[in-house]
Amino acid sequence: MQAGSSREQEAKNYLEKHRIMELLNYLTSSLLFFRPEKPREYLISILERLRIAKITGVAFPFFMDNSNIVSMFEMLDTSNKGSISFVQYKEALKTLGLLTTDEVLKDDGHAITLDKFRYEVNKRTEEIWAAF
Repeated sequence: MQAGSSREQEAKNYLEKHRIMELLNYLTSSLLFFRPEKPREYLISILERLRIAKITGVAFPFFMDNSNIVSMFEMLDTSNKGSISFVQYKEALKTLGLLTTDEVLKDDGHAITLDKFRYEVNKRTEEIWAAF
């Protein structure tokens, strides 16, 4: 039993170290966002652009540009208050593949504004790609 548990822990550590689950979540979210006709080729092109960005030091082009972030925020802000709830914010990050299932976010009691939402989406996306 010990050997299996140790092997499982090694696997978990490997996935965390290389942020594999975040990458897979991001790729899946991107597929669902764009729904390309040829998903395999689309995924290959994303990974190739990531490789080139890493080699050249150029920032990776994210699939969520400012207009996409604003659109998502507006869909969540149905009453046009200019803010969304913490729960909506957390679910949006999960949907985008930018929040792991075991990550705990702290609710400071403040509503999430578009500026905060945009900042967090961009920051988390950059963190994921920086790991590769």
